[in-house]
Amino acid sequence: MPRNKKPDQKPIEQYDHKGKKRVNNPPVGLVTPETDKETEKKTYAYDPHLDPQLQWAGKAEHTSFEVPTVSLHVHERIDPRTIIEAVRKIDGQKGEQLSMFSSPEENPPLREAIEFYKHPHNWSNRLIAGDSLVVMNSFLEKEGMAGKVQMIYLDPPYGIKYGSNFQPFVNKRDVKDGKDEDLTAEPEMIKAFRDTWELGIHSYLAYLRDRLLLARELLTESGSIFVQISDENVHHVRELMDEVFGVGNFVSLIAFKKGLGYSETFIPSVYDYLIVYAKEKEKLKYQKPYIYDDSENYMTFSWIELKNRERRRLNKLDFKDGKLVTEGQLFQTSTLMSKGSAKDPQDYEFEGQIYYPSSGAHWKTKCPDGLDNLKKQKRLIAVKETLAFVRFKEDFPYKIPVNVWDDTIQSTFSSDKIYVVQTNVQVISRCLLMTTDPGDLVLDPTCGSGTTAYVAEQWGRRWITCDTSRVAITLAKQRLMTALFDYYELAHPQEGVGSGFKYKTVPHITLKSIANNEPPAQETLYDQPFIDNSRTRVTGPFTVEAVPAPMVKSLDDVGADLRVCPPPLGEHIGSPLQPDESIARSGETLRQSEWRDELFKAGIRGKGGQKIEFSRVEPLPGTRYLHVDGETKGDKPQRVVVSFGPEHAPLEQRQVELAWEEARTLIPHPQLIVFAAFQFDPEAAKDIDELDPRKTGMTFLKAQMNADLLTEDLKKKRASNESFWLIGQPDVRLTRVEANGHPPKNKKPPQYRVEVLGFDYYNTRTGIIESGGTEKIAMWMLDTDYDGRSLFPRQVFFPMAGEKEGWSKLTRNLKAEIDEELIEAYRGTVSLPFEPGKNKRVAVKIVDDRGIESLKIMEIE
Repeated sequence: MPRNKKPDQKPIEQYDHKGKKRVNNPPVGLVTPETDKETEKKTYAYDPHLDPQLQWAGKAEHTSFEVPTVSLHVHERIDPRTIIEAVRKIDGQKGEQLSMFSSPEENPPLREAIEFYKHPHNWSNRLIAGDSLVVMNSFLEKEGMAGKVQMIYLDPPYGIKYGSNFQPFVNKRDVKDGKDEDLTAEPEMIKAFRDTWELGIHSYLAYLRDRLLLARELLTESGSIFVQISDENVHHVRELMDEVFGVGNFVSLIAFKKGLGYSETFIPSVYDYLIVYAKEKEKLKYQKPYIYDDSENYMTFSWIELKNRERRRLNKLDFKDGKLVTEGQLFQTSTLMSKGSAKDPQDYEFEGQIYYPSSGAHWKTKCPDGLDNLKKQKRLIAVKETLAFVRFKEDFPYKIPVNVWDDTIQSTFSSDKIYVVQTNVQVISRCLLMTTDPGDLVLDPTCGSGTTAYVAEQWGRRWITCDTSRVAITLAKQRLMTALFDYYELAHPQEGVGSGFKYKTVPHITLKSIANNEPPAQETLYDQPFIDNSRTRVTGPFTVEAVPAPMVKSLDDVGADLRVCPPPLGEHIGSPLQPDESIARSGETLRQSEWRDELFKAGIRGKGGQKIEFSRVEPLPGTRYLHVDGETKGDKPQRVVVSFGPEHAPLEQRQVELAWEEARTLIPHPQLIVFAAFQFDPEAAKDIDELDPRKTGMTFLKAQMNADLLTEDLKKKRASNESFWLIGQPDVRLTRVEANGHPPKNKKPPQYRVEVLGFDYYNTRTGIIESGGTEKIAMWMLDTDYDGRSLFPRQVFFPMAGEKEGWSKLTRNLKAEIDEELIEAYRGTVSLPFEPGKNKRVAVKIVDDRGIESLKIMEIE
């Protein structure tokens, strides 16, 4: 909380999950083969004797499957309050940039920090890049999270078209099926598509069943899972969940309205579905989700009591006219009889007439005492020769939604929509409020734009979410960082959000409470906690983590893996199992052979039409991480070696180190080392960028591989002359801030400023590194005191954000607290001034519009 707060300023708060811990999974900067050793794969098995069960191609053979057991590496630690405090109006003084991350427990000594999974620390929420199957297995095997998750919300792909569920750019949401330019180029997403839909519904069901099995293991015994699906496959998924969770644990099939519907050929589809199962139905946590009942029609409330106490029936014309309806109290009548005979006399006099229950029935309340109380409160009415109970609308104007939700339409053109397949906040909120309490843990293995995480944060739940797409992770990160929430009053503030909220309650007047002359029960409205308007709230601290990329394997390694464990249904290794002799001798895979041939034919394109062309490109025998030996064309040919990244994952840091180690042993030494990959891990890209040609005698380059090399069968056209192109390194300038043209006096610590100039590119004609622009930068983050473990950004910028995006919404709501001039800098490429921290080192991470990250680290002299 800032010091010297002005009277009109609101403190900016975060919820604290006191007493909740998480294991210390490794920060990426501390990972080495010694500190984070690989673990054996985990095998999961199915019961082949289930009856009945759904059958599909490959299911009989897929009775078990293996999942790599890996650590989830922490790349970033995000604390939105720290970022916002830098632009607060606080009487000219800096705000206190306090954070859960800055506590001693969150930054343990190095000897403890490298003892991964042994020292628990305070809870922070988690945004994870990686395949959900690998992530959930890591939770189970590495972190001991079996039985720890209260609710899972799973929104798997609906359709079978390659472009139907993916968004290729951060700022592009008008995605159309069948357009090559709208197809994702992320290798992980391409693999996810092939795993999910390569064999149509058959591979989809295999994909989904594996993930449902691990989801079940993560749920607590009172937990529940919601699977969102369309009518295309709802019947198959329901049968699948019967197998995994058990028929007896089915809870509900909910239809929620997604739009108005339109169809040129047949009946429009206006509903999507939620299939709900419990881990153990008899122990299911469930809280009634009361919603206000605004239904006022002649069928629901067909009677009115006027001011003169006259009671009469209503009709359609009365409701249409509306005048009479406003002059009295609406009510409905309900039966006063229950089945079964009673021992006591059941005759009762009302308004001069004796009434009896029907044959074989009795009055619901005691006769005459209970009926006397009802009569005294004017709650009896004679209807069709019997007595009925008068229920006024105001007795309890709330209802529990049934399994058809008609109030959940979200406009396709909603200003809050940032992702092509974004789920309605209202739908997830209702699911979450029904089945969790504040402080409970919610998991979404299909992050998308981060709606589940956003909703969980809003309602004070802990959350974990993951996605294969870097675009999705970037959008979710931006959405969470810039979100603003009401501050709900805590039941016991000293105990944190886990103590719950103070909720609005309403009396529930019933026949029983009136007949027995008892005070009505109080019902809790879990969607209406009391709001403290004197303060506001932002997203709490969260980490951005990733599944480590696999090492590129030689053909011998791939063959060994295949002998031990054949690939699951739908998974492509990328090459046949029978290589020719030349490939076997060189150690390269057939896929790498195809890439080598393409490299020789197409060359490597540079900026402005430049190109590296080859006079020869050959396999490189005797090496494991260098795959190609070549020579450039021209008057001064240069020897080039190439290291290919994995087919469906980023090229990782360890491969850079091992490839360079192999290059140093070659005679003669190569002049150029090219790392060619579909995606680069930011730590790997940083290492390549930092290898200095003056010290190594070699120039290190990064070459982006075109996703067409993976998706030729999915696209209409292939850009064969653009299979490889050079990508640059971040061009970042660190300068000392000067006062009146002179360095500041030594009375205060010096201040510095960072400017992002774009990307440096390799000029293929001159061999010189030149600068590019900033137009494709979607986000960049500045850590002013980089600790070498993981990035902790103190300032975050969205240069591509429009007037209603990025920090703008938060700025409008915090206008009295935010310095508009400072917050405007968060849309640019020049940082705010800062004092150097104890580590004397800054880190800048740049994210482009495709979600591709680059990392630059600079020492402060």
